[in-house]
Order: sequence, then structure tokens, then C-alpha cells
Amino acid sequence: MSTKVRPVPLAEIIAERIQTMILEGALRPGEKLLGERELAERLGVSRPSLHQALAQLEEKGLLITTKSGTVVARFLNRLADPLAELFVTEPRATADYIEFRQTVEVAAAGYAATRATKPEREAIADCLDRIRAVHDAGDAKLEADYDAELHGLIYEASHNLMVLHIMRVLGDLLRRNVFYNRETLYLRAGVRDLLLQQHLKVGAAVLSGDAETAAAAMRAHMAFTGSTIEDIQREEARLATAMRRIDRKYLVAEQE
Repeated sequence: MSTKVRPVPLAEIIAERIQTMILEGALRPGEKLLGERELAERLGVSRPSLHQALAQLEEKGLLITTKSGTVVARFLNRLADPLAELFVTEPRATADYIEFRQTVEVAAAGYAATRATKPEREAIADCLDRIRAVHDAGDAKLEADYDAELHGLIYEASHNLMVLHIMRVLGDLLRRNVFYNRETLYLRAGVRDLLLQQHLKVGAAVLSGDAETAAAAMRAHMAFTGSTIEDIQREEARLATAMRRIDRKYLVAEQE
């Protein structure tokens, strides 16, 4: 007996293509898609088929339709938002976060050195150029933003989907200052110059395809970042103690 082959509906093909782009990180959470008419033209498909595909992905929780259009869902926020509330009140969270990053980012840098494609290497090289430029211009805020972008490009170049999505979520928490304030780190005397050299060293090793050097450079970078943050937090704690001692005079009655 012959087995009939069921043709795959075009809507399923479109949905699978968009879903793969979300999975691989090409389409990022929060990004808005083109309007249906323009998107159908770009994909070379009919609007009804595209509409069905988008509906399938919305049902899966990967897309959300809003008044302004269709956006990629922040599908991991259901995990990240409750964790953020817990992390804010947990003193160990920052140290554990740095320790986790040391483990993951060292591996990601090594993977990126051997797995990065030409477009990914070009994106990393461009980011390094922008980091140099804003460093020379003295723009600490923008340099901190490009710092985060560089790490994100390394996650992408690692071609490990778990690394990419988990670290993107943690990166979002960091941008919300859940673990520590990135700008405070960059405003600390002497730190910006050291961070620049570390980023350039990591980037150069990744671009040259030297996995061992890339991993070692990332390990040193994360160790420096962790120790510097600890120093900042200790200083902030000492300052807070000193201020409370000053404030005691407003709480204690004068001795008769």
C-alpha cells in the first residue's frame, strides 16, 4: 500500500520559520514585527496564510498582538520578574550572579572563538570599535551599554541556545540594576581603562579563533568585575553605617 503524503499548509511553514528565528535569537523578545501587509510582501506569502501563522505563534505564547502591532513576547519574563523581586532582597544574589556568569561566560567565549561566523565576527569587531570610540569620548553610560552589547554578541556567537536565552534574561535584570548598577562600576576611578583593555583582549581572542586565550581573558575579566563590585558594595556599606551614626543624634534624647 502506498502512503499518501500530506502537504504541509503554508501557514505552518511560515510559523516554523518565524519560530526558528525566535529560538535562534534572530528575533528578540520585545521586538515589533512589520505590519502584516509589508511582512507578507517581504516573505512572499499571502496575507491570510501569514495571519494564520501569526495566530499559531500567538497561541504558543511566542507573539503578542497589541494596538501598535505584533511583537515578540517576552516569554521568559514569567520566570525573570518573580526572581527579580527575590534577588533585590537577597544579599547573596550579586555574588552568586557573578559566580554564575564566570562559569557561563568563560565557556561562551571559548565557544564563540571556534564557532563564530563571518557576520558575527564583523559585528563583534564593530562593537569593539564603538567601545573604543565612546571610551575616548568619556561617555561612561554609552560605554556600559556597549559592554553589555559585546557580551550579548559573544552569547550569539557561542551558538548555544541555552546560553543565549538565559544570559539575555539575566542581562535584562542587570539593566534594571537588580544585581548592581553598571554605571557605578564605570564611574569608579581607573576602572574604565582596565575594562577597556579586558574587553579588547577578549574580543581579539574571539576574532582570532583562539578559544583557550578567549576563555582565559574572559575568566580574568569576570574575576576583576566581581572583585571591583565587592569593593564598591563594601564601601557603600561603610558609608551607610557612618551616615546612621550621624543620624543617631536625631533619635537620642539629650542627657540631663
